[in-house]
Amino acid sequence: MGVPLPTLQWYKDAISISRLQNPRYKVLASGGLRIQKLRPEDSGIFQCFASNEGGEIQTHTYLDVTNIAPVFTQRPVDTTVTDGMTAILRCEVSGAPKPAITWKRENHILASGSVRIPRFMLLESGGLQIAPVFIQDAGNYTCYAANTEGSLNASATLTVWNRTSIVHPPEDHVVIKGTTATLHCGATHDPRVSLRYVWKKDNVALTPSSTSRIVVEKDGSLLISQTWSGDIGDYSCEIVSEGGNDSRMARLEVIELPHSPQNLLVSPNSSHSHAVVLSWVRPFDGNSPILYYIVELSENNSPWKVHLSNVGPEMTGVTVSGLTPARTYQFRVCAVNEVGRGQYSAETSRLMLPEEPPSAPPKNIVASGRTNQSIMVQWQPPPETEHNGVLRGYILRYRLAGLPGEYQQRNITSPEVNYCLVTDLIIWTQYEIQVAAYNGAGLGVFSRAVTEYTLQGVPTAPPQNVQTEAVNSTTIQFLWNPPPQQFINGINQGYKLLAWPADAPEAVTVVTIAPDFHGVHHGHITNLKKFTAYFTSVLCFTTPGDGPPSTPQLVWTQEDKPGAVGHLSFTEILDTSLKVSWQEPLEKNGIITGYQISWEVYGRNDSRLTHTLNSTTHEYKIQGLSSLTTYTIDVAAVTAVGTGLVTSSTISSGVPPDLPGAPSNLVISNISPRSATLQFRPGYDGKTSISRWIVEGQVGAIGDEEEWVTLYEEENEPDAQMLEIPNLTPYTHYRFRMKQVNIVGPSPYSPSSRVIQTLQAPPDVAPTSVTVRTASETSLRLRWVPLPDSQYNGNPESVGYRIKYWRSDLQSSAVAQVVSDRLEREFTIEELEEWMEYELQMQAFNAVGAGPWSEVVRGRTRESVPSAAPENVSAEAVSSTQILLTWTSVPEQDQNGLILGYKILFRAKDLDPEPRSHIVRGNHTQSALLAGLRKFVLYELQVLAFTRIGNGVPSTPLILERTKDDAPGPPVRLVFPEVRLTSVRIVWQPPEEPNGIILGYQIAYRLASSSPHTFTTVEVGATVRQFTATDLAPESAYIFRLSAKTRQGWGEPLEATVITTEKRERPAPPRELLVPQAEVTARSLRLQWVPGSDGASPIRYFTMQVRELPRGEWQTYSSSISHEATACVVDRLRPFTSYKLRLKATNDIGDSDFSSETEAVTTLQDVPGEPPGSVSATPHTTSSVLIQWQPPRDESLNGLLQGYRIYYRELEYEAGSGTEAKTLKNPIALHAELTVAQSSFKTVNSSSTSTMCELTHLKKYRRYEVIMTAYNIIGESPASAPVEVFVGEAAPAMAPQNVQVTPLTASQLEVTWDPPPPESQNGNIQGYKIYYWEADSQNETEKMKVLFLPEPVVRLKNLTSHTKYLVSISAFNAAGDGPKSDPQQGRTHQAAPGAPSFLAFSEITSTTLNVSWGEPAAANGILQGYRVVYEPLAPVQGNPTSKTFA
Repeated sequence: MGVPLPTLQWYKDAISISRLQNPRYKVLASGGLRIQKLRPEDSGIFQCFASNEGGEIQTHTYLDVTNIAPVFTQRPVDTTVTDGMTAILRCEVSGAPKPAITWKRENHILASGSVRIPRFMLLESGGLQIAPVFIQDAGNYTCYAANTEGSLNASATLTVWNRTSIVHPPEDHVVIKGTTATLHCGATHDPRVSLRYVWKKDNVALTPSSTSRIVVEKDGSLLISQTWSGDIGDYSCEIVSEGGNDSRMARLEVIELPHSPQNLLVSPNSSHSHAVVLSWVRPFDGNSPILYYIVELSENNSPWKVHLSNVGPEMTGVTVSGLTPARTYQFRVCAVNEVGRGQYSAETSRLMLPEEPPSAPPKNIVASGRTNQSIMVQWQPPPETEHNGVLRGYILRYRLAGLPGEYQQRNITSPEVNYCLVTDLIIWTQYEIQVAAYNGAGLGVFSRAVTEYTLQGVPTAPPQNVQTEAVNSTTIQFLWNPPPQQFINGINQGYKLLAWPADAPEAVTVVTIAPDFHGVHHGHITNLKKFTAYFTSVLCFTTPGDGPPSTPQLVWTQEDKPGAVGHLSFTEILDTSLKVSWQEPLEKNGIITGYQISWEVYGRNDSRLTHTLNSTTHEYKIQGLSSLTTYTIDVAAVTAVGTGLVTSSTISSGVPPDLPGAPSNLVISNISPRSATLQFRPGYDGKTSISRWIVEGQVGAIGDEEEWVTLYEEENEPDAQMLEIPNLTPYTHYRFRMKQVNIVGPSPYSPSSRVIQTLQAPPDVAPTSVTVRTASETSLRLRWVPLPDSQYNGNPESVGYRIKYWRSDLQSSAVAQVVSDRLEREFTIEELEEWMEYELQMQAFNAVGAGPWSEVVRGRTRESVPSAAPENVSAEAVSSTQILLTWTSVPEQDQNGLILGYKILFRAKDLDPEPRSHIVRGNHTQSALLAGLRKFVLYELQVLAFTRIGNGVPSTPLILERTKDDAPGPPVRLVFPEVRLTSVRIVWQPPEEPNGIILGYQIAYRLASSSPHTFTTVEVGATVRQFTATDLAPESAYIFRLSAKTRQGWGEPLEATVITTEKRERPAPPRELLVPQAEVTARSLRLQWVPGSDGASPIRYFTMQVRELPRGEWQTYSSSISHEATACVVDRLRPFTSYKLRLKATNDIGDSDFSSETEAVTTLQDVPGEPPGSVSATPHTTSSVLIQWQPPRDESLNGLLQGYRIYYRELEYEAGSGTEAKTLKNPIALHAELTVAQSSFKTVNSSSTSTMCELTHLKKYRRYEVIMTAYNIIGESPASAPVEVFVGEAAPAMAPQNVQVTPLTASQLEVTWDPPPPESQNGNIQGYKIYYWEADSQNETEKMKVLFLPEPVVRLKNLTSHTKYLVSISAFNAAGDGPKSDPQQGRTHQAAPGAPSFLAFSEITSTTLNVSWGEPAAANGILQGYRVVYEPLAPVQGNPTSKTFA
């Protein structure tokens, strides 16, 4: 209180409350001080000052805060630690009493005053310590503080990083020099931290750069390229990161190929003539122990080959054995370690071993009797390794086998001759034969003896003491002794008995008799003609042939009874007499002495009267007969042997004979393929005996309208009731009828028999007109005329053909093929050998068996390309640019024609995209020297043979041969990427033509202004590609020369100038690009230019690109054109193609921009690169062929195509039209360079796309060869592969003429026609094909009938009645079918209609009914009406009734 009212001020610990600015402190209106939410820090001395104008007063008090709620003084904060480390989460709290601290994670107590879990510790400060920390400890942690006054909490996040550690440490590594070494350092780390890799070598940190050969990959791996010995050492990988550090160490070793052995020496082996001794000095092992040595040798300049492949590493010398005398040898040695095979040593000087006689005999001795006095002996030389020198020839010796006689010898003085015909030998005698080779050192070993007979000869003497006599009227007996044994000249195969009529010497009967070595030989010839004069003789035969016949002896067969008289007839028949007439027998069988005539009353032998007449009487009048009496009259001829066969007949006196009646009751039995038995009841005999029975039949087609033909006649069997019908056709339907004949005439025909079918039998004949033609290199086309239906002898479905064929030059078993289609007329035999003659036969067969074989025909397959490669191909490099190839010929069986020469295909491996070829003409040269090759380059080589048809198979495997080394070409792409005032860095690439193994480089440099001989020279290793020259004068021009080295020496240097300055820039592009038209060819052009500014850094090289118009991409042609060049020839271009070109320059700084493109430049035309394709030659007429082809591909035309040329010529073989091909005596191959003198040619202009041409006026029955070329204004393409065609055979060009169709019956039409015009037949017409069908349904009813007979008429049977048919005919010959004729129509006659289709009744009453019916299904004509016939089933009023209405 006070006046005026005093002001109050509060102080805490002598500090004004207003200055504390504590929001919890508030001075009340009453003057009091309120403190909200006390805290321990609120404890202290509080003072109150009151003052006014009258003065001031103060009072104080002490505030002691004892119970206060907890308060954070340091809250937990988010913390990050590494896996395995210690984590501390802070949590500091104040309060009274002192708050209790509890740490929780997800409601789990981790630490408190009373809880303790391993790894989790509550610190004095209230914080939480986790030691060690695991990954799974990451998460949210909450600190709880509480006392009696309250509680509070705060949370923080603990982040745990994965520890950084090396999981794939580097490992000790061994690498090959020059390769890339990779040392891995794979680490695991938390993706939220970054790593830093530090690599050290021998504790010195590596500092790789982007251009260094040492690179640290993103994954920490250390890559060291082009390793060398300086890279050997201990490498450590250290990883530094926030997630921890780690390090590991490994050892790197660099190994290389061992060096070549030195001082290789060779000396003869004194104890063995076939061995030498090698010695050498052990080489550097390439930092890897030597595993073994390899010894190679070259024999007679042949390619090197391994002789000893595993000489121990401890050895420095070895004995080389197994060498061949009289050959020269060179040796070389190389060492092999873990890396591989090192360089070979220098080869030794050439050493020749002394010559020795051949140590082995000739091999494969084959002896074969050539004639009856000669033996052909053939052999092969001894193995080449056994020659022991140069063969000079052979000695052949021979003697009689099994006898101790002396050898006779033949000297074959040429080693190239491996056969000998030993002549003047004894017929059919066994010899033993041996052969030995000799050289300059003497005669070698004789072969094992082979034995062989001379061939048999024919007997030279006839049988002895030949006696012949007739045993009876048909048999002659022979008796004889054999020829003397020494004149048989072989194995007696038997005897031939010969007999021939004196008046027909060509009709010789031959009977072969097997030899009988006991006593007198005898034999008979039977079935001779009776009472005939025969000459007889006997001969002896051996396998080669017949000996001479004995002297002919004339022998008559004995007389015999004569045959029956002919043509017995009766005339002047009266009551008591008649005249009998006859003719003399056809088979007299002797001298007719007379005739005997007898007669008797029929059936009464006691009334027989006989009268004998002389031989000239041929009629007799019999008198004294009883009237109206039947007599039997017999007439027979008589010889000295007796009375012959009787001809008999009956006749009634006084009653003239009538025509006989028809036989009846025909029964067929005993049916076989070719016969049947006909039983019958004879008809009325006409009052005289039946003299003849005639059997007719319908054959094949049976029906009332079919024709009957006479099948058989039987005479002089008047009482016959059964006949055997012979000569039937197997598997054929027959229906028989017969009639009987007496002296008056024939009877009517009997009723027809039932229809039978004869049994099947094998075909009787072979297919005819069998011809064979060449189809291709491996096939022949066989043609024939099929069997007609009448000759099938069996079920047509089972009829086919069997073809067998075999090589003419081999006695091998035949191969058979079956053709199942009976109508087939040709067959192509595939998979034959090329250029080979074959013999062929064919037969027909059916279900029962096969018929006879046809005559043998011969054909030769076409010449082809060789199917095998030349053998024994070898190659040897003779210089750095030459390789010598040698080979032997293609095996004869694989030549497939005449070898015209050989082609060597060669390609620089991995360098040339396509192989080149070298041609060796002729078959006698079997070596070639390839020149102009690239130096020290590995070449792939193959040899093939070619015929006129084309190239054969290249030899395999590929021969690999490397040309010898030489001094290298200059290094390329020399640049100076870093130029300083006092230093330059030079970078280069190896020579494009290394010409060997680069051993190192030499860098020489000097001031351009200094003496030309004051070069500073530095040599570096073969793997070095850069060099830094230091201590140079600034702003000065220097000349650098860079050269490479092989073992042949230093190569040509590459020179460049550089100025030590730092003021350089990229060059300007070249300008004024020009291609002079005069420098343009079909496949190249010449580009010239003016260089642009060099940017104060000399141009090092130019890069040229070429683009083919219109849509081609830019392609780099060359990137190493000399910096001095201002022009360049661009080759390997395509003819008649437009191109654009551009150029850029390169200096040490980099590339210029590309120059402006040139104008479009078009290369000139060239000859077409390909011939026409798919060339074919087809016979068109008998004197022309049609040539067809496909144009060459557009990209091969090389210009504007003007046309084609066809070259054709007549081949010398197969010049005849017969079935045998002529043997090719001297074939002349057609070369690609055809001239007018060699063959006619015809040109086809092709303004449009001509693809065919007809060659006319060719010779018939000749084989022609045709090839084609395409040509443009420049010239002709290569020739196509030859095609062959046989001229003279072509299908008929026109159809048959004047086709007419005539109806015969309701089921038959007759078709007639004229053959095609002769000029269009193109050969012999073999038959016709008749196509016929119902006019309104061709597809369903068309049939075809083949007629193999040339008659132009055929009957079409089994047709539908009253139906219109259309008929078309084509002719065919051996070459094929001709065109069909226009269809002609014809209609069969009407026939009786079929029954109405149905019958129905209606409106039936007691006396009437209505009848209705349907039209017949088969009207068979025009219906005229219907006939209704009806009758009661039972008689009406006792009388049967039948009525008909029409």
